[in-house]
Amino acid sequence: MMMYYILIGAIALVSWLVSSKLKSKFKHYSKVHLRNGMSGAEIAEKMLSDHGIRDVKVISTPGMLTDHYNPKNKTVNLSEGVYNQRNAAAAAVAAHECGHAVQHAQAYEWLTMRSKLVPVVSVTSGLSMWVVFGGLMLGAAAGVGLGFYIAVAGLVMMGFATLFSFITLPVEYDASNRALAWLKNQNIVTQEEYKGSEDALKWAARTYLVAAIGALASLVYWGLQVFGGRD
Repeated sequence: MMMYYILIGAIALVSWLVSSKLKSKFKHYSKVHLRNGMSGAEIAEKMLSDHGIRDVKVISTPGMLTDHYNPKNKTVNLSEGVYNQRNAAAAAVAAHECGHAVQHAQAYEWLTMRSKLVPVVSVTSGLSMWVVFGGLMLGAAAGVGLGFYIAVAGLVMMGFATLFSFITLPVEYDASNRALAWLKNQNIVTQEEYKGSEDALKWAARTYLVAAIGALASLVYWGLQVFGGRD
């Protein structure tokens, strides 16, 4: 178990460092004001319009970096630091979230796959480690048998969460690529503003990469505990 805590601690540290860097980048590029004077909400509405999307609403949501696209009610939710602000960071985030709306409208296959996994992962992600751990404890007490199969079931549950994390990567990178291409092609931002938007989105993507690596590392660790403990 000590190795597991070290692993989790290392992943948590890297995650914190990347998250802190993202917040720092967002704060920095929030000072790069857009020459065109458009707010995040206005940019989002224009990107949706340019892609012929009429059934998605752009709304404000509380918090910092709480921006997201909700495919269920078709809303682009922009945080308070994005919705009304007129800077490179706001432009990047607003366009990125609209990138997800465009993916949804065009039935982007990776987004479709991720959406199908959401109901499964929402149930299994919080239980998987406890099922694995419980199976290992039962196996240690009663020998290889039912405990082993319970632990394997937990690994399968954990595997769904890991798969979800990796499917999220192309979804997020593609949304950023769509956002940056639109910002550039439509001359929404200047060259300096574009560089700021691009850098901010790079760091945002890295948070998902760290999460995926962390999920895989955890799965491998528990897999070794389950299968490595067999005679």
